[in-house]
Amino acid sequence: MRRRELVGALLGFFAAPRAARAQESGRVYRIAYLGPSPQAGPPQRAFFAALGKLGFVEGKNLERETKGYGRRPGQFGKAAQELVQSKPDLILCGGPEAGRAAQQATKTIALLVNTDDMVGEGLAASIAHPGGNITGVSILSPELDGKRFEILLELLPGARRIAALAGADTANARHFTALQGEARARDVELVIRTAGAYPEIAPAIEAAKTAGAAGLNVLGSALLFGNRKVIFERTAALRLPAIYQWPENAREGGLIGYGPSIVRIYGDQLSRMAAEILRGTKPADIPIEQPTRFSLAVNLKAAKALGLTVPRLLLAQADEVIQ
Repeated sequence: MRRRELVGALLGFFAAPRAARAQESGRVYRIAYLGPSPQAGPPQRAFFAALGKLGFVEGKNLERETKGYGRRPGQFGKAAQELVQSKPDLILCGGPEAGRAAQQATKTIALLVNTDDMVGEGLAASIAHPGGNITGVSILSPELDGKRFEILLELLPGARRIAALAGADTANARHFTALQGEARARDVELVIRTAGAYPEIAPAIEAAKTAGAAGLNVLGSALLFGNRKVIFERTAALRLPAIYQWPENAREGGLIGYGPSIVRIYGDQLSRMAAEILRGTKPADIPIEQPTRFSLAVNLKAAKALGLTVPRLLLAQADEVIQ
């Protein structure tokens, strides 16, 4: 996957370290989370474990506000207000809806957001100068969704119709137009289905299958990630091959995942940025970072259940093959 090296070379400079500041002796720092992830999920474990190595240890000089974990779409506004009232030093946000809700709730508490396209979603002014009280990691999802479409066609070389499943939190007409253009260039019809809430996800997948789609490209979306187990179950039941935005998704039961590691983003990038903020650096002075490492994971057990043979060339490109 040569693109991962190219993107890494172009964007790596955003991760250059900034001058470290000392943390205050005897102070207890407080971090809140707002988003769909569970408190004990691998990304959260990686985030707080890495913070511990950076000098912010839970139970000693760090406390975690837990009210914002596992929130569903539509709940973020009220939850953000509750978190602001608890006066944390930092709110870590998962996805654009959580980020926007936190922005509306506070202009002073530092916000650290992991989302698909921070600038395109209107969360930040620019990559280099995010502005306000916000910074974070922007995942390059529009570009990676296109790459995942290419991988899906490698898996299904005879496919003439492919579906894309989008979440309303990141749905973007310009992005859809670009994906449609890529499909037409390959003489493939692309059917796009958008889900605005958890109950709409399974029907959208079923509609894609009914429309004759040979495969499903699950686009980058916190909404879809938050209910990914339903996607795994429905695509398996419908025998619909699907590709996902995280390599971890293949380990969880999905067929193929391509993109940056969400655990690495939380454990390497967001934890380091959080430590800078806790030590006194303003979010506006911390450029938004983007991932520089991308992995392809293929789940052969899921492929076998679908009656699908993964091409040897695709397997040779995989960074991880799950038996």
